[in-house]
Amino acid sequence: MVHLDVPPVTSGLAVGSLVAGIVSTLVSLLVICVGAVGGVGGAWAAGAFTLLGVLAGAGAVVAGLLGLRQIRLPTAPPAVRFTGRGLALAGVGCGVAGLLLSLLGLGLALLLGLR
Repeated sequence: MVHLDVPPVTSGLAVGSLVAGIVSTLVSLLVICVGAVGGVGGAWAAGAFTLLGVLAGAGAVVAGLLGLRQIRLPTAPPAVRFTGRGLALAGVGCGVAGLLLSLLGLGLALLLGLR
């Protein structure tokens, strides 16, 4: 029996997690900027962007954890082996940071909007 050498493939879930985590972090910075400058109308705008940041951050965390699981699972020799553990970990980290910064930015917008 011949086993063909199949090269490892980067996990799509890991790449998607990193992209969503970076988007979440960038949106959270936008939330902080709009919330700090906007006043009362800025709180509404920050709230809308917070929803986007939280959804992207949560998606990054879920996709990163699923990617880590996909990478960790053992496969038989002729099957495709997945790599990208670092990408998945970075995606989870960026997703959590973006999620927390979005919520912090919303809190800042509400606090400054009440003044």
